[in-house]
Amino acid sequence: MQKIGVFVCWCGSNIAGTVDVAAVAEAVRSIPDVAYATDYKYMCSEQGQELIRNAVKEYGLDRIVVCSCSPRMHEATFRKCAEGCGINPYMVEIANIREQCSWVLKDKEEATAKAIKLAKAAVAKVRFNSPLHEGQSDVVKRALVIGGGIAGIQTALDIAEAGYKVDIVEKEPTIGGRMAQLDKTFPTLDCSACILTPKMVDAASHENITLYTYSEVENVSGYVGNFDVTIRKKARSVKADMCSGCGLCTEKCPSRKTPSEFDMQLKNRGAIYIPFAQAIPKVPVIDRDACIKFKTGKCGICSMVCPCEAIDYTQQDELVSEKYGAIVLATGFEMLPLDKFADLGWGVSKDVISSLQLERLTNAAGPTEGHLVCPSTGKEPKSVVIVSCVGSRDTTERGKTYCSKICCMYNAKHAMYIREKYPDVDVTVFYIDVRTPGKGFDEFQRRAVEEYGVHYIRGQVGKMAVDGDGKLTVFASDLNSGKHLMLFPDMVVLAAAVKPSPDARKLATMLTASIDNDDFYVEAHPKLRPVESPTAGVFLSGMCQGPKDIPETVSQAGAAAAKVIGLLAKDHLQTNPCTAMCHENICSGCKTCANVCPYGAISYEEKQVITLTGTREMRTVAVVNNALCQGCGACTVACPSTAMDLQGFTNEQILAEVDALC
Repeated sequence: MQKIGVFVCWCGSNIAGTVDVAAVAEAVRSIPDVAYATDYKYMCSEQGQELIRNAVKEYGLDRIVVCSCSPRMHEATFRKCAEGCGINPYMVEIANIREQCSWVLKDKEEATAKAIKLAKAAVAKVRFNSPLHEGQSDVVKRALVIGGGIAGIQTALDIAEAGYKVDIVEKEPTIGGRMAQLDKTFPTLDCSACILTPKMVDAASHENITLYTYSEVENVSGYVGNFDVTIRKKARSVKADMCSGCGLCTEKCPSRKTPSEFDMQLKNRGAIYIPFAQAIPKVPVIDRDACIKFKTGKCGICSMVCPCEAIDYTQQDELVSEKYGAIVLATGFEMLPLDKFADLGWGVSKDVISSLQLERLTNAAGPTEGHLVCPSTGKEPKSVVIVSCVGSRDTTERGKTYCSKICCMYNAKHAMYIREKYPDVDVTVFYIDVRTPGKGFDEFQRRAVEEYGVHYIRGQVGKMAVDGDGKLTVFASDLNSGKHLMLFPDMVVLAAAVKPSPDARKLATMLTASIDNDDFYVEAHPKLRPVESPTAGVFLSGMCQGPKDIPETVSQAGAAAAKVIGLLAKDHLQTNPCTAMCHENICSGCKTCANVCPYGAISYEEKQVITLTGTREMRTVAVVNNALCQGCGACTVACPSTAMDLQGFTNEQILAEVDALC
């Protein structure tokens, strides 16, 4: 006879405020096989777990049901408690009466009735639970970081300093990411390059770090501790091991009609180019779409002038295969395209620019060597209008509904920079709300107003008009005074929203990682596991997970590195026993389960099986790789012969729950 113990948690007033926990405990006492039932204020506390241990010892319990919060919160806690009592940890069931009852229902009677049903369903399921045992898998002592911005660099450096090998894959010809394009960083107005460049050098020179620049991840397979990754090293048409980085080829290139991506299309670059002076590696790359040699077969000047004979027009993409124990996603962000904001002058006037373009104009290494000029005339502006929240907090199809978080601060930074270097320039910032929640951020924004005389107007810009002479007219409203305003600036800066890298969705598919509606990667738990993805062995770093500034990005990079180090420090990992299993005697070998498995965990083998009629015959049946299987259950749903089952969530267990709820 089974002996089931049921423990109902109050969770303070989280559950007890809406659910009559004593009534739940009383209701399950009469269920056959329930040997003990009680309630307690905090079942996850040490006192609550001691209560469970004492009950197991006194009543000889062999199965446990805990009615509490989501199993995502404390299932591991109660499993560990059961294991300490000598009970297999998979003989524990959690009935979620917090999120599914007390947090969604206001009526106590209704919430209590639902909690009783959930408790009864958990009891019905635990009757059919059987002991499960975790397996082991080896750990490859190497990490992959996808993305070479500040998040990826910091993550890689921290992992490498712990003594583990790290590969950085960056799709651009150089590491550095968006931070390399910036001039100053808030709230201290440090030189961005002065902070970033030493880290780039450290990453390139570190003995444990390998850089794959101008490369992309082609394919990912495997599982936590043992990922197989194929990396495509795109052809630079330059032999990196022979190039000295002298830049002679880039100077002599006659094809200069391609807008520079690094300088945000504010100047043109050559067909063979190095993105910026501090680029690492300092090896040029040939843009084959712009190169005369590749388009017509003529030219070849870069090859003629190269003193190292490093130019190789025949170079092809190279595929590199490597094994990794952990993968870190640090794919960064992009600015929202402003093509749909013609009403604000984008694409209509050259003097309507984005915030990132302003960064390049104010950067000493930028297209104007740090001189702030109007792109249309090359003259210094006398007045500048900065428009906040362009595309952020926008419920229309052209924008994003979320706050981009960094715009308020970089608007203040830009305004202060302009006023400091050009005191005669009038700067006006239009905003919806000023959001400055970081350490020293509010003081920084107030300095812009109080010390630098920046005009902050709470209101929205309705539209922008451009007359025949190219002069700008801004039509806006001041919500505080209720007045309609008309301004005539020489330059308008649009603070565009940020969005995830376009590679995010493709990588999410490869890694079976989760993304939200905006294509930001979703963490396993926002509070308990903020840098882990729901896919074991895959971690998140930087703005690929959501908008954040540089200090927050670096902090998260360190946290992701710590998680990776913790994983790589282990020689073996415990595998989840709640995996799919095949009832070979009824498997028809149709391969439907293998087709739907997102992890490639199911293969087929020719085996001798005993059929339902008791005869022996050779048959092709499904075989599950328990190390690859993540227990998603897709195969069990798809199997037409019901041969596939999920350990811990068998058809028998699920149907028992359903029957208990009816």
